[in-house]
Amino acid sequence: MPSEHFPASNGMLPYWRTEPHRLDNFRSTEALPKESDIVIVGAGYAGSSLAYHILDQVPPGDKPPSITILEARQACSGATARNGGHMKPDIYNFVATIEAEHGVEAAAEVAAFEANHVHAIKDFVDKEKIDCDYTVTKAIDVQLSSDHFQKLKNGHVRLVSNGSEPTKQARFVNAENAESFSSVKGAVGCVTYDAGSIWAYKFVLHILEKVVSQGVNLQTHTPVSKITKSTNNSPSSAKWAVQTARGTITAQKVILATNAYTSALAPQYQNKIVPVRGTCCRIAVPPGSTAPRLTSTYTLRWNSWDYDYLIPRADRSIVVGGARTAFIDKLDNWYNVSDDSRVLESAVRYFDGYMQRNFVGWEDSNAYTDRVWTGIMGYSSDGLPHIGSVPGQKDQYILAGFTGHGMPQIFFAAEGIAKMVVGGMTFEETGLPRLFKTSQSRLDKQENKILKSAPQSGSSQAKL
Repeated sequence: MPSEHFPASNGMLPYWRTEPHRLDNFRSTEALPKESDIVIVGAGYAGSSLAYHILDQVPPGDKPPSITILEARQACSGATARNGGHMKPDIYNFVATIEAEHGVEAAAEVAAFEANHVHAIKDFVDKEKIDCDYTVTKAIDVQLSSDHFQKLKNGHVRLVSNGSEPTKQARFVNAENAESFSSVKGAVGCVTYDAGSIWAYKFVLHILEKVVSQGVNLQTHTPVSKITKSTNNSPSSAKWAVQTARGTITAQKVILATNAYTSALAPQYQNKIVPVRGTCCRIAVPPGSTAPRLTSTYTLRWNSWDYDYLIPRADRSIVVGGARTAFIDKLDNWYNVSDDSRVLESAVRYFDGYMQRNFVGWEDSNAYTDRVWTGIMGYSSDGLPHIGSVPGQKDQYILAGFTGHGMPQIFFAAEGIAKMVVGGMTFEETGLPRLFKTSQSRLDKQENKILKSAPQSGSSQAKL
């Protein structure tokens, strides 16, 4: 497997990219600019959010910085456009692990930060009139293992008793009512709380259209091969040379919104942000089907490591992600893999008859698998994103490593980075969760929670 990962040139087409925006293959200028105040590498959820918040942080009347966004393939062609469509905070699950390791204050910061995204993004979508199918609903986390459900309940009790306010929003449904509440066969418990669903590609392209109209230079099909200190300037100016096949652009500041592909450009993140392959599908429902209409988002969890996640769509189709049992037994199927040009056949077969197997009332629905795709996530070795100034690199920043859970983290994390870039704030002054700060001490740690997430040794929290 390669030690340097770059986006595959021929990534397969996910459902979310079947209605391409006019900026999909857009270049603001025919030639690559020679220089830019700020270069953002990556035009997905992180890169677009960064550009939006940087412009938003500029004081009225001040000249905004020049911003160039470099994208290896089409706009929003990476993990953002290949996910399961969730805007789902974690207020009781992985935060219980965080609480055990780092204390309740740090855990509650993460839970509150994620929970805020659900309604704040809805307000933003309404204000900007973004057509992205954003819906606020309830998540139903369905537990199919009594032992694991009890473990979650114990963690929830501990979090609440220790003072985690966001965790109080989670409501538990016990075994006697779990199947009727969820409509999932064999459910032994459920947890429900506020969450959302979204067509993330449409959200991102709307933001890109807005920032491009404000002068941001978007350059698609421009993969970055290397980032070095520029030799044409004095050390105090800390300018960067960003190398691409179309030329080199120099910048005062560089922001890595590269998630799974970060270590190819910032080697210090080797083995700290690892590309991990996940799989999603769209299940279609024939016209006239009598299958019950779902309105909540779901996780179906069979044990600590085996789970799927799904959202209902307005056209009655269902987007499902997971299929871990189909491929997790072989490490090279999913770990340190950056090829999203093909999907594993075992994962394709997994989704056949999925709704009929798992949901009450769907047995005669004739629901069928319409499309299966794969996406490459950036898993952090300690389970937490890397946000802030790259250690030891002046004027280089990172917003990456979301472990398949970036939707309820990225938008306002990008606002924090913008405050650092434009206003000179420290990470601590931004109000971002303390555990999200990238640091040398985190890079020095040898622990790898990704490998511990394999069936032999633990639980995985990620959701594509």
